[in-house]
Parts: sequence; C-alpha cells; structure tokens
Amino acid sequence: MKTLLFILSILGVSVPSLAQDFNKQLNTARTAYSANKLDESRFAMQQALQELDIMAGKEVLKMLPLKLESLNSNTTNDNVSGASGFAGIVIHREYGSGEKTAAVDIIGNSPLMSSINAILALPFVANNGNQKVIKLEGYKALLQKNTDSETNKTSYEIQLPLNSSLLTLKAENATEDEIKKFASSIPVAQLVKTLQ
Repeated sequence: MKTLLFILSILGVSVPSLAQDFNKQLNTARTAYSANKLDESRFAMQQALQELDIMAGKEVLKMLPLKLESLNSNTTNDNVSGASGFAGIVIHREYGSGEKTAAVDIIGNSPLMSSINAILALPFVANNGNQKVIKLEGYKALLQKNTDSETNKTSYEIQLPLNSSLLTLKAENATEDEIKKFASSIPVAQLVKTLQ
C-alpha cells in the first residue's frame, strides 16, 4: 500500500493538469491511511485512479480524428467518464448530423471483450451475411450490418479490441465501404500504445 501511495504521489507531481482533484484524493488517502481508516483510504485511491482514467481519456480524444470523411465531429458532445468497478474509462465522440451520423466509443475493461475475442478467434462463426472479420492496421475487428425492420435503413458497427479496451464505431445510414473508410481514419496503432 505504501508503494502504491508513493507511485501515485509521483504521478501527482509529474502530471500538472491532474493536480487539483488527483492531489486532493491522494491527500485524503494518505490521511485516512495514517489514521488506519483503510476503507476510506481505499475509496480515495479509487477516486484518484478514476481521475487518472479521465485524464487518459482526454488524451485519447485528442487522437481521434476531427473528421470522418465528410462527417465533422461534434466535439461539444465529447464525453469522458470513469466507471471504476464495472468498466474502466468510457470515451465518446459523435460525427455528422441529421440522417448520416457516426459515433466512436471506447470502453476500458469492456465486459464485451471476451465475446468479441471469441468471435474473432473463430472467423467461420463471424463470417455470415450480417457480420464478418476485417482488419484495421493489422488488428482484427468485427464488422456487423444491422437493418431496421421498420424503416429498412442500414447501419454498420465495427468492434475492435485494443488490449483491454473495446473501440466501437457505429455509422447510421452508411454503406460497408463508408464505415471502412471512416475506420481507416482512426489511428488504431497509436490508440493501442496509449491504452496499454
């Protein structure tokens, strides 16, 4: 526990943009730990780690393209949140407006990772009329086609495991070629390095 507190204190000093909330939680954890209030210390440490997740998410948002082909990003709707416990960080960006839209979501420690990885490991299961395995910058991803039974409009979704995170790209009223072009503008290799 002391080693973890030491490491987090170094991070608190070396990353100035985290300073206020991170250092506040770190100080609370130290004080509670010194008073042998381990439950309070643990809670404060979890809050500090959540702050680190949010900082990392903001860095990931900077890496996402501002444009997917002709669709401009709606950066006012960008969202980064920490979901300690259930999943890690949740990162969201939207593109386009009206009928033609797209969205990128990245979820750390996604509960869907095991099922997506299982499908990607057995491509004969994935390759059917509505889904298939594709590659993005050398990484396997699952491409799924969805057709609304009422409106007959088609949307596509690409799910790409990135270490322990899952990147999902959804495109409404798009073609398979369009979503592949959208996906090709996402810096997959750079995201993999950052999300390690």
